[in-house]
Amino acid sequence: MSVCSEFSNNGTKDEAVSFVQRHTNSEAFRTLFREGMTLVEESASYLDGPGRVASRALRRPVALAYATESMRLTTRLMQIASWLLLRRAVTEGEITPAQALTERHRVRLTRQDLSCDAAMLAELPAEFVALTERSLRLQSRVLHLDGATPMRAASPVVSLPPLAAQFARVEAAFRGA
Repeated sequence: MSVCSEFSNNGTKDEAVSFVQRHTNSEAFRTLFREGMTLVEESASYLDGPGRVASRALRRPVALAYATESMRLTTRLMQIASWLLLRRAVTEGEITPAQALTERHRVRLTRQDLSCDAAMLAELPAEFVALTERSLRLQSRVLHLDGATPMRAASPVVSLPPLAAQFARVEAAFRGA
């Protein structure tokens, strides 16, 4: 999470807050967090109850697809929950960004799509398919945020005059091109 000095419109120096900090302190993040944790609970409840019963009635190849997709669903949701909990822990001051970076290696946030084809998916229980589709949409949102808001240790504050800061940004842009 980088922090840099900026000057406000009234000429006083303000500390800029990174997008990660702003987002994880926002209502949007709290909503995403609640959605993620609710989906984890709903999926666990379904898989342990109605899903277990429904899977016994499936044809053998469909039951195999159900078992595969349920493992993938569980893995996907655990990755998402770990990511959400890590981000929230930093925001709430339970751990520092540097500690989060050391813990980050345990969170294997990767895109995980369905492994069965559309015909097989159509034979799976509708409630299970709905949970799976919701988890895929949530995974997409989290992956997008993770790419847009990489977790980094805080950078030292750099005080530059406004014009020098602008030149530094231009120079950095040309170096990156």
